[in-house]
Amino acid sequence: MKKISNLLLIVGLLYGCSLNLPLYSKTFKSHHLTDGTFKNNYLDSIDKPFSELLKWRWNRVNPEPVAFTLAENDPSFLKKNLTEPTLTWIGHSTVLLQFEGFNILTDPHMTQRASPVSFAGPKRFMKPGISIEELPHIDLIVISHNHYDHLDRLTIEKIYQKQKDQPPKIYVPLRQKRWFNALDITNVVEMDWWEEQEFEVWKIHAVPVQHWSSRSPWDRNEVLWAGWVLEHPKFKFFFAGDTGYSKDFIDLARKFNGFDLSAIPIGAYAPRWFMKQSHINPEEAVRIHQDINSRYSVAIHWGTFILTDEPVDEPPKKLKTALAKNNIPNENFFLMQHGETRSLKFLLR
Repeated sequence: MKKISNLLLIVGLLYGCSLNLPLYSKTFKSHHLTDGTFKNNYLDSIDKPFSELLKWRWNRVNPEPVAFTLAENDPSFLKKNLTEPTLTWIGHSTVLLQFEGFNILTDPHMTQRASPVSFAGPKRFMKPGISIEELPHIDLIVISHNHYDHLDRLTIEKIYQKQKDQPPKIYVPLRQKRWFNALDITNVVEMDWWEEQEFEVWKIHAVPVQHWSSRSPWDRNEVLWAGWVLEHPKFKFFFAGDTGYSKDFIDLARKFNGFDLSAIPIGAYAPRWFMKQSHINPEEAVRIHQDINSRYSVAIHWGTFILTDEPVDEPPKKLKTALAKNNIPNENFFLMQHGETRSLKFLLR
């Protein structure tokens, strides 16, 4: 019975709306394929067969949740803050960045499940560090890719309804805009890798990372995935989203000549035979921190959902070990509590 339930859960998690995409007659970019899908720069398309997913999931036992401490925060300060640069880790890959009165949200997920349905799928064991109602007015949102733990329909809809008169500008990878159009959310800009847009005083760059996309068994890699570089005259921020390790980060360093702050995932990496291509571990996260010449980095994508096999509290421990091995101070690649708000004044040159 347990195996049947697991199978139904897998099918349910993969359920979604398929996109019927036209084939390209020509392709001018190496990551655009002639069948209308996308691939990575330094690896063929990540397209693991369903049999491998079953092999991993069939007899899997989830790690036990760990009760991390939820930080006390001050939503009223965040709503009023127009001057102090801050970073708030809401959980998983959702961070709130405040800089000179501008509020940026990454991969907003603030509901109970990373799933297409409300009754099944990975359930968060740490509640969001702040609620949607407690958010300040959001100016800009970036979406890295369309997996359910990074693109959450309920969160997007609630933020949009809350700010319907002044909706945030939402930047998404190529071909993701139609998903928003179906929700009657139109303040959306889609971008290909290495494209640049300007919004207020910010330059927004979509950059390649090594991953894949899908919201159903039938739409694998039909929508692009991306990391984001947000460039202010006084500050340069990199959001990796979700990624495996690749030479893309060397390319990123050459293009941008370092970053002030980077948000880099450290969790969801086990078992390595299944996860290595698409999810970095803490040691690889430290390598990326070095590759891209980031002055400071913050650890994301851990301690919120149980998605993979590593113990829930293992990623921060392994991060500290990897930092010590590379003689990098802990404060240069730091961990945050869920809901913690940290001043970024130390970043200002």
